[in-house]
Amino acid sequence: MIARSANPALNKNTFSKVRDFAVPDNLMTLQGTVNKTGILLILALITAFWVWRQFFVYGTPQISLYIFGGAIGGLIAAMVAIFKPTTAPLVSPIYALLEGLFLGGISSLMEARYPGIVIQAVGLTFGTLFALLFAYKSGLIKATANFKLGVAAATGGIFMMYMVNIVLGFFGTNIPFIHSNGIMGIGISGFIVVIAALNLVLDFDFIEQGVEQGAPKFMEWRAALGLMITLVWLYIEILHLLSKLRSR
Repeated sequence: MIARSANPALNKNTFSKVRDFAVPDNLMTLQGTVNKTGILLILALITAFWVWRQFFVYGTPQISLYIFGGAIGGLIAAMVAIFKPTTAPLVSPIYALLEGLFLGGISSLMEARYPGIVIQAVGLTFGTLFALLFAYKSGLIKATANFKLGVAAATGGIFMMYMVNIVLGFFGTNIPFIHSNGIMGIGISGFIVVIAALNLVLDFDFIEQGVEQGAPKFMEWRAALGLMITLVWLYIEILHLLSKLRSR
């Protein structure tokens, strides 16, 4: 049985649904997944840099359009690839380009308010990625059944908290401490960062199992998309945490 991942792009049924598409000479590989992930990161970086330049060089006032347009468009693209995996080779790059608009917009606003915060967040995000990859490959962290269940439950709880907070926002209020820079608010953000980071371990484990079970080649794009989703979430949460610390 394929292990469950809390990442919606890498759930327990992902590979079982596409097993019939597998061709012996054209199967998913670990190196292929790494290459696809690199491509998506570069595409996101291109559009993020473009928005960054628009903001700091030209003082573009419609930065919110890039943020909301990129976020909504990226969400739609991700859902298409999640529910129809065969579209992943086409849709995943589109997701990366749109998500770059969102990341570029958010990063620009945060950098203008807290100079130097973006490079710190980027460094911590990729530092966490490589540290957890090393811990996973060396066996220091094992994706046991209880580990997966705990991370999945915590991720679901965080998602529900954000959804409730969004609904409350329509009524002019929000859940206490989520955006606070007090001890409690920083503690909540720190916990969310940890859970986002641990989702990477589930992704590593799931991708490894997909390779071992002979998933079709196009699943490299789907797996890369899953990693991108987790990395984007981790980066945003680290940025949020750093902004709280810098505002104290």
